[in-house]
Amino acid sequence: MSKTTIARHRVRGTCVLLAMLVLVTGSLGAQEATLSRAMQVQRQSDQSAVKTQTRIGQLDDQTTEARGDYRVTIQELDGIQIYNAHMQKLVNSQQAEINRITTELENIVVVEQGIIPLMGNMIETLDQFVDLDMPFNLEERQNRISMLRTNMDSSELTISEKFRQIMSAYQIETSFGKDTEATVGILDIGGEEREVNFLRVGRILLAYQTPDRQETGFWNKNTRQWEGLGDEYRKPISEGLRIANKQAAPDLLKLPVPAPENAQ
Repeated sequence: MSKTTIARHRVRGTCVLLAMLVLVTGSLGAQEATLSRAMQVQRQSDQSAVKTQTRIGQLDDQTTEARGDYRVTIQELDGIQIYNAHMQKLVNSQQAEINRITTELENIVVVEQGIIPLMGNMIETLDQFVDLDMPFNLEERQNRISMLRTNMDSSELTISEKFRQIMSAYQIETSFGKDTEATVGILDIGGEEREVNFLRVGRILLAYQTPDRQETGFWNKNTRQWEGLGDEYRKPISEGLRIANKQAAPDLLKLPVPAPENAQ
């Protein structure tokens, strides 16, 4: 084989090798491009997965928070329902009280229509009682009755206050029957007004004695007149005045007590 032929064969072999190298190189480039694209897709998928997981975490947190808010809301609703039930009971109680007061107010009008005449009769009865009673503290007692009459026409006083004052006057009159009292006053003795010391023992006795102890007498319930007493009552009346003035200790005294007329 000539050198020229050998050279041709070498050139042809070199060309084939170069062609194979070109084919191999082209195939590797395509694979590398494919791998690059695959890696890019994987990275994008990973990033999307991270975002999705983050979103899932956020949604889970929001769900947990919403569940907590729901529980709190349910508790608050239960509290509100209990409070509303309690307030309804209060409203019902207040309505019942309003109804009761309304009924009482309606009854008060009826009661007032009956009690006002009653109070007027009580004042008149008290006036008659004082007039028929022993004549002690007359000015004070008559002034009290006059005040009751005046207050009956007063618009500034309630019915209950007027009634209270009348009952208070009755209680004062009742107390006079349970105590002993010594007072100073003026009495007409034999047509002459003289200063005397009065001794009242409940409503049993009303006696008098002049300061010089020369005149002693008492109010006779049966005759409704002042009558003189004998000297035997001078000392007992004097001692009774000392006891009433708390100048002596209580003691038994002989006092003139007239017997009722129907017992004679």
